[in-house]
Amino acid sequence: MLVLPFPAIDPALFTLDLGFIQFSLRWYALAYIVGLAIGWAVVAGLARRDALWPGGRSPITPKDPEDLLAWIAVGVILGGRLGFVFFYQPGYYLANPAEILMVWQGGMSFHGGFLGAVLALVFWCRSKGVAPVSVGDAVAVATPPGLLLGRLANFVNGELWGRPTDVPWAMIFPGSDGLPRHPSQLYQAALEGAALTVLMVWALRRGWLRRPGALTGLFFAGYGAARAIGENFRQGDAQFVSPANPNGHVWRFGAGPDAFGLTMGQILSLPMIAVGLALIAVAFARRAPA
Repeated sequence: MLVLPFPAIDPALFTLDLGFIQFSLRWYALAYIVGLAIGWAVVAGLARRDALWPGGRSPITPKDPEDLLAWIAVGVILGGRLGFVFFYQPGYYLANPAEILMVWQGGMSFHGGFLGAVLALVFWCRSKGVAPVSVGDAVAVATPPGLLLGRLANFVNGELWGRPTDVPWAMIFPGSDGLPRHPSQLYQAALEGAALTVLMVWALRRGWLRRPGALTGLFFAGYGAARAIGENFRQGDAQFVSPANPNGHVWRFGAGPDAFGLTMGQILSLPMIAVGLALIAVAFARRAPA
C-alpha cells in the first residue's frame, strides 16, 4: 500500500538546558502565541477603520484588543479544559477530581474553549459598556488563522490523526497502531483555518461588519460545518472507540462496526451551525445601519 512518510519534525522548536532547569518551546505553544498575536493585530486594525462599523464608528479603540485578548486567552484555557472534562470524560474526572487541573497531561476541547471565549468576551464588553455582538464580529474575523496554526501544530505533534484509509496520501503516524491513516489534521487546517479565513475576509469586504451579528454567525456556522465534515475523517475519541464502534460514534443509528452515527465533535457542532444561521438571518432581517 502506498503511504507518505510522516515528516520527522521535532515537536519542540528548541530546548534550552541550563542544568538546573530545562525549557522547551513547542510548536503547539508557538501556534497559540502567534495565533493570539494575529488576532490582536486583526482586531486592532479593524478598530482603526471606523468606516467599516455600524454608524461609521468603531465601538472599541485600537488599544482595547490587548486587554480583550488577555480575557479571551484565559477563557479559552479554562473553557477548553472544563469542556474536555464534562463533554468527553465526565465519569473519569468525577472519580478523580484532583486531575481536573492537570492540564499538562493533555485534554482540551475546542467547543469548551469556544464557550469560555464567548463568556470572557461578554464579561469584558459589559465591563467596558460596549455591545458584545459587534466586538464579537471583529473577534470572529480574527480567529480562523489561529485555528489554522493550531491544526498544523496537531500534525507536527503527530496527534489527533485520522481513520484508517487506503488513499495514496495516507500516513503512518508515530505512536499509532501502524495502520495508514488520513492526515486529518491537515484536512481540518484547510477547512477550519484556510477556507474559513477566506470566507470571513470575503464577508468583511462585502460590508458584513455593518450588520451586527452577521460575521459572528458566519463563523459559528462555518466552523460547525467544517468541523462536522472533518470528523468524518478523524479517528474517534479513544473513550468512545470499541471493536463494534471503531469510528467513535456517540449517537449511533444501527448496529455493527459499519453503523452510521455522529461523533461528539459533530454533536457539539450542530448547535453552532443552528445558532450561526439564526444570527445571520436576524442580522440581515434588520435594516443595515447608515
